[in-house]
Amino acid sequence: MSRAAVVLMAYGSPERLDDVPAYYADIRGGRPIAQEHLDDLVERYRRLGIEHGSPLNAITEQTRAALERELGEVPVFTGMKHWTPRIADAADRALAAGAETVVGLVLAPHYSSLSIAGYKQQLEGALAGRAELVFIESWHDEAAFVELLADRIRGTNAHVVFTAHSLPARILEEGDPYKEQLLETSRLVAERAGIDEWSFSFQSESPTGEPWLGPDILDHLDELHARGVHDVLVCPVGFVADHLEIRWDLDHEARQRAEKLGMRFARIDMPNADPRFIRVLAGLVRRTLSVPSEA
Repeated sequence: MSRAAVVLMAYGSPERLDDVPAYYADIRGGRPIAQEHLDDLVERYRRLGIEHGSPLNAITEQTRAALERELGEVPVFTGMKHWTPRIADAADRALAAGAETVVGLVLAPHYSSLSIAGYKQQLEGALAGRAELVFIESWHDEAAFVELLADRIRGTNAHVVFTAHSLPARILEEGDPYKEQLLETSRLVAERAGIDEWSFSFQSESPTGEPWLGPDILDHLDELHARGVHDVLVCPVGFVADHLEIRWDLDHEARQRAEKLGMRFARIDMPNADPRFIRVLAGLVRRTLSVPSEA
C-alpha cells in the first residue's frame, strides 16, 4: 500500500469571541451579513462562555490526536471548512509528510450536496492531483456508529427525538439523499436500541429567506406536548460533537421550550473524542484503505 494520510475535516469554529465576525463572513462567502444576525451569533457565543478559546476546536484536536494514535503509522491532519487550519493547509501537510494516498473523512455522517460535497471539492482542489484521494462520502449506516448511539438511548422510557441540522428544502427536488440518510440512521438506531416511541425533527435553520427542511425541533416539541408526550430524550444523529448547535440550539433554546411546556428534556452525550467513536472512525479509514480505488 502506498504511504497514506488522513485529512479529518470539520466545519470549524471561531477560536475566540473576537473571531466571530470573520468566521461568519467566511460562512457567508462574501454575501451581505445582517447586523442583527451577527450580533445574535456573537451573543450566543458570549453566553456560552466562549471568550478566549473554543471547546469545539479542542475536541476536534483531541479527536484527531486519538485517531492518529489508533491508526498507528497513518498520520492525521485536521482541515476546517470555515476556519483554521484550512482543508488546504491539511492537504499540504499530508503531502509534506509523504502521503501518496489521502483519505478524506468529514466529521459528519450524512451526505448532502450542500455540505459534504463542499468538503470534497476543497480537498480535491488542494491536492490538485498530487496524491490519490479516497473520500468517504457517507457513513450514516456504519454499524459501530449505530451501536454507539443505540447504547446512549437504550432503556429510556422517554420519547426519543432524533435531530440533525436543517438544510434548504430545495435539496429534496434535486434528489439529495440527506433526509433519507438521516431517517435511515434514526430507524437503525431505534431498532438496535429496541425503541418504539421515536420521531425526527430538524434544528438550527438559518434565516436565508427560503423554506428549510422541517419540522423544527421547537415546533416539534409543541406537537409532542399536544399529543400527551411529557418526557423527551434528544439524540442528535446529525452531529458528533458539542457544536454551538448542540450547546445553544438544544441545551438552551429547546430545553427552554420544553420547560415552558412542562416537559422533561434531556439529550445524549455527544461522541466527541470517546474511544468508541475513535474506533468507529479508525474502522472507516482502515476499510477505505483496504479497498482499491475505482478511479
